[in-house]
Amino acid sequence: MADDIKISIRELYKIFGSDPRGALAHVREEGVTKPELLEKYLHVLGLSDINVNMRSGRITVIMGLSGSGKSTLIRHLNRLIEPTAGQILVDGEDITALNQSQLRKLRQERMSMVFQKFALLPHRTVLENAGMALAIRGYQQSDFEDEANKWLDRVGLGGYGNYYPHELSGGMQQRVGIARALTSNAEIMLMDEAFSALDPLIRTDMQNLLLELQEELHKTIVFITHDLDEALKLADHLVILNDGRVVQQGEPQRVLMHPADAYVEDFVSDINRARVLRVRSVMRKDFHVDEPVAGDIDHDDNLESVIALSGGDTHKAYRVLRKGEPVGMLDMKELVRALVPTRGAEEDTRESVAAG
Repeated sequence: MADDIKISIRELYKIFGSDPRGALAHVREEGVTKPELLEKYLHVLGLSDINVNMRSGRITVIMGLSGSGKSTLIRHLNRLIEPTAGQILVDGEDITALNQSQLRKLRQERMSMVFQKFALLPHRTVLENAGMALAIRGYQQSDFEDEANKWLDRVGLGGYGNYYPHELSGGMQQRVGIARALTSNAEIMLMDEAFSALDPLIRTDMQNLLLELQEELHKTIVFITHDLDEALKLADHLVILNDGRVVQQGEPQRVLMHPADAYVEDFVSDINRARVLRVRSVMRKDFHVDEPVAGDIDHDDNLESVIALSGGDTHKAYRVLRKGEPVGMLDMKELVRALVPTRGAEEDTRESVAAG
């Protein structure tokens, strides 16, 4: 399992103020909270004892309300922000120990970043923006033109290489940002609220594009959002922050079914559970192959599709298949129960540090 871990964050703290190390002692030894630290010591607790493992080739989504620490956290991964304490391991190497030369190499070759506000250079063409990471490494345009055009084609911008950013719509500009990240050939993509500035329909298109590319490329992606629907759609592993702390993490379906506390429960209360919950999350695994069923469904179908299939008949049951093989049974009565939000059991209040 450990061999799958691309990024490991261990006991990470960030405190903003004139004496962060002194303030850290109050947090660690006295359990001072974020509001208390600000009121009593005039310091801001940005991150508190963050422990998260991110698997190679998966999408880890970090979410929370404004001020929860999610953007602060992602900026620690490439050390745009320096930690007060803790470790950040990338392929087992602690990047907090890197010197400036090593850090530049990490940013240029192993990590790419897609920003909320696109961050395109207005005086450079779309092609030049897409190839920026390679240009910074010393490549000439003739060296990276084919690679940049390949990724511009893949994100739907073939033929736009000679345009300038101001000639493109917001959605098209963000596609350039994604093409730039892909042209760099970095194995890690950091995406900070990458789609939040886009209109809803364009945002959905961009989410679908990201999932389509990920199906092929298997990048290690860290995605920041405050939108739960977006998080549940994209995440392989979901991390929820509140006041700089991880309040719950794990496989998104499990987080939705077993909220750790009242904060998470409120967070997920308004979600359309039928649309986001999958059959695999509510099926029973103890079944007999000869049980009577109304038909077969896939383990990854959402509950909304099963409700439509059943016509709302709660007496029906369906055999659940994964790759054509039976893996469970779904009773419609259990499906209906799953649509009612319930408080997670006490033993489910914390997920394992290992990515789900």
